[in-house]
Amino acid sequence: MNRITATYDIESPVGVARAAQVLAGEQSTGTFTRLAAETDELRERSAARIEKIEITGSRPTPSLPSRKTGDSYERGLVTVSWSLDNFGTSLPTLLSTLAGNLFELAELSAIRLVEMQLPSAFATDHPGPQFGAPGTRDFMGGHQGPVIGTIIKPSVGLNPSETAALVKTLVEAGIDFIKDDELQANGPHCLFEERVKEVSRVINTHADQTGKKVMYAFNLTDEIDQMWRNLELLEAHGGTCAMVCISSVGLTGLRALRDRSPMTIHGHRAGWGIYSRSPNIGISFPVMQKLWRLAGADHLHVNGLANKFTESDDVIAASATSVQTPVAEGGSAHLAMPVYSSGQTVWQIDPARSLLGNDDFIFCAGGGILSHPSGAAAGVIALRQAADAARSGIDIKDYAKEHSELQGAVDTFPEKRITLQGQ
Repeated sequence: MNRITATYDIESPVGVARAAQVLAGEQSTGTFTRLAAETDELRERSAARIEKIEITGSRPTPSLPSRKTGDSYERGLVTVSWSLDNFGTSLPTLLSTLAGNLFELAELSAIRLVEMQLPSAFATDHPGPQFGAPGTRDFMGGHQGPVIGTIIKPSVGLNPSETAALVKTLVEAGIDFIKDDELQANGPHCLFEERVKEVSRVINTHADQTGKKVMYAFNLTDEIDQMWRNLELLEAHGGTCAMVCISSVGLTGLRALRDRSPMTIHGHRAGWGIYSRSPNIGISFPVMQKLWRLAGADHLHVNGLANKFTESDDVIAASATSVQTPVAEGGSAHLAMPVYSSGQTVWQIDPARSLLGNDDFIFCAGGGILSHPSGAAAGVIALRQAADAARSGIDIKDYAKEHSELQGAVDTFPEKRITLQGQ
């Protein structure tokens, strides 16, 4: 296949078929009028093609404010394709084409990019995740099972010494993974360099004493040249994971980081709700995660089942599984590790694992660890026991009867109801 294909959920006062033509023209060879240079040969070679139209309904009022009006607003799924020759395998240009000026078209009273298929050239031309799940496990000394993690809280306010003191409590509790909050990068009260020194001293001392190297994702989100310097600092202190807010630095920033990184890249999707919250405008996670994986993210946040935010469990399921599916037709699969977080406790481990059918995920819990009645260590152990029960196909309540830490968690945290279509 030598074409990029994208599917949009659109609504229009001029009809879906007409709106699709406008969309295809705007995002390839056309404009508001036929140009003299827009020859038939040029259009055949470079114009976007409308591959499929499926009408799904209509409504009497527009879903979004719309300058153009009509007697009704038709809704449908439109699949459009572009020749790879239009822009090659440039990720920024791909995003500009698939999600550029079309969102402003007056003929569209709703538009959401819901699916994208890429030819193998993208997998060939972009190195993708450098480490993924296998490399992550290697950095952790061959860790088995899901990676049990947590986040530094409060998000901001702790100085480097206070952060290191909390990290000491967590590593002594047996945690596998710790990450900075997305709000904590290089603030004056907690400078990146000082935080790296203080936290790394704790982690490296613990590793020397126990043989276990806890992975800490330091948030180095910044300007590109500063992120490169931050990488060098992390490497000098034995760092194994660099966290970056991927929407903030963009595809180019992420790729620049990946090309110089000797360690895993933890991709945080801070600000994702801008793209995802409305059903009437935006981009689906299964589309964006392909671009982020191609740019080099080893880990990608997918929210969590029964979470505290607005995304449904079905959306979370689609996001989590998408990270572990091939990024393009043929070539390397470029798989990444999904990161579950947001109000997670022992109750979500089994369904989170069942979605994937494997243990190649990071499971971040804050209160689900620190609020265990027997302390943080028992909270970590309880999550591992929940994972063991899931792997063995044993009901969590039955398994808890023989495992006191898990029983304490089951008794403490309210049971979460997971709602998935077909279940």
